[in-house]
Amino acid sequence: MNARIRAWLFVLAAVVAAGALWLIPAIVSAQTTPSAPTAPTLAFPSINVGVGAAKNPKDVVGALQILLLLTVLALAPTLLVMVTSFTRIIVVLSLVRTALGTAQVPPNQVLVGLALLLTFFTMSPVVREVNQNAVQPYLQNKITQAQALDHAAAPLRVFMFKQTRENDIQLFYSISKEPRPNKQSDVPTYLLVPAFVLSELKTAFEIGFAIYIPFIVIDMVTASILLSMGMFMIPPITVSLPFKILIFLLVGGWELVVSALFQSFHT
Repeated sequence: MNARIRAWLFVLAAVVAAGALWLIPAIVSAQTTPSAPTAPTLAFPSINVGVGAAKNPKDVVGALQILLLLTVLALAPTLLVMVTSFTRIIVVLSLVRTALGTAQVPPNQVLVGLALLLTFFTMSPVVREVNQNAVQPYLQNKITQAQALDHAAAPLRVFMFKQTRENDIQLFYSISKEPRPNKQSDVPTYLLVPAFVLSELKTAFEIGFAIYIPFIVIDMVTASILLSMGMFMIPPITVSLPFKILIFLLVGGWELVVSALFQSFHT
């Protein structure tokens, strides 16, 4: 047995030595020969934002225009709320949901989306006039940027004046101690916008009051019936909710609300 084991160990050692002799030249040649070119790597662009000295006044003007544009984009949602019909529409839709008694139905996202669509539909004549008188001439280099801003503000001011009460304008004039204007064009925009928002809130709550009355009547009738039947433990709102939804659907409530909103902008 010892002779056989020795023979096998001798054969195994011979195989290992032969393999080593065969691998050594390959390793040496791999170290001496140059490596193959690798595939080019994907280059990513780098963006550097810094502050440096301007070489001419045009660079300063361009930087200020970019800063102004970014500021306007950041304030775009606020401007949409302040100078359009969005305020009245979203307040009325929220009051309809509250009058129905449904806590989060429709959800806020649906109400805001519907209010935005109705706002675009209501403001389409104003947007069309702004595009014709301000945007397109400015893109065609027919007017300057200052003239484009004046032409764009004109139809918005006309829209806001139609929806703003004189008492609200007088209120902000009395607060600011500004001299009374002789005509509408003398009213500055920074006084017109808050007066317009205040008038929109008043109009929206007036419409909401008219919407609330039939729902309150339904709640009162339901509560009286439950009390007469001796059902003191059942909340009247739980029973009246399906009846309010049913009546609201039968009379075409959403159509009536949207129609009333559009009519309020043309009266």
